[in-house]
Amino acid sequence: MQNLIVRITQENLSLINEEKIGCFILTETLSENFARDFTAMAQRRGKLVLASGGQAVENYQKFKADGLVVDTIKESAPQKIVRQIKEKAPKAVLGVVTRNRRHEAMLVSECEPDFIIFKFWRDGFDANAELLKWYSELFLIQNAVWPQDGADCFDLPADFLISDDVSL
Repeated sequence: MQNLIVRITQENLSLINEEKIGCFILTETLSENFARDFTAMAQRRGKLVLASGGQAVENYQKFKADGLVVDTIKESAPQKIVRQIKEKAPKAVLGVVTRNRRHEAMLVSECEPDFIIFKFWRDGFDANAELLKWYSELFLIQNAVWPQDGADCFDLPADFLISDDVSL
């Protein structure tokens, strides 16, 4: 069974004490005060907090988060983006959302993020599951699956499962 990462999309503290959750991703739609308070409370409980979105690096620094998640799906040179982020935040835990293609997964993995994130939709699920299996067998870098549109990813060979707070 995968470890659970929860994306916090609403200003709600109820999930901080859940034992099965070891990591949270803060979306950039949250207020600064909530994000700062949530980060401090989660870290006191020994949980990781990652910033995400277009201002992930800035929010990582501002809220003293443990790391960040960057989405490279629309980038033509994803490895360049990952290297730039690693320069700006060298001590950050780094998760990278990549296109569901072998080539992009390899390019991003060469930059040595802490984990790679694959989005899974119901349409194309089998091809993505095959990609994840290939990646898991070939690379030592941990991976996460992030279900979209209700895709059931519980039985996949991923290290982490990302879920939104409203899905729990």
